[in-house]
Amino acid sequence: MAEKKTKTVKKAPVEEKKVEKPVVTEAKAFSRDVRVTPRKVRLVADFVRGKKVSEALAILSRVNKVGVTPVEKIVRSAAANAVNNFGMDKDNLYIAEIQVSDGMRIKRFTPRAKGSASPLIRRLANIRCVVKEAK
Repeated sequence: MAEKKTKTVKKAPVEEKKVEKPVVTEAKAFSRDVRVTPRKVRLVADFVRGKKVSEALAILSRVNKVGVTPVEKIVRSAAANAVNNFGMDKDNLYIAEIQVSDGMRIKRFTPRAKGSASPLIRRLANIRCVVKEAK
């Protein structure tokens, strides 16, 4: 049996190109089809627009409205995205933008007198929050 000789070829080291990532200045969070009407959520969102995140969460903890829960969740989510994904400082974050828009509408009927029915429209909200780091 003849042995096969293999030729080993040394490859030149490949230089890795370092690509600089753009500096991220904002973090976003979205919440779609929240089961609270957009008007109720807008009332709460107006309280915290432009405030620091820590101050906004303190305000939301004292407000007694239905829209507080989804707004608080979305603000916490946007702040967590900023800290964990982009390495921003938690103490310097502020709510740059918070928008509430109409989501899907659920159409139902409620029974009325004499065998008739009336339509019910249950409105849902879409919430978008953007936090930025103060300089």
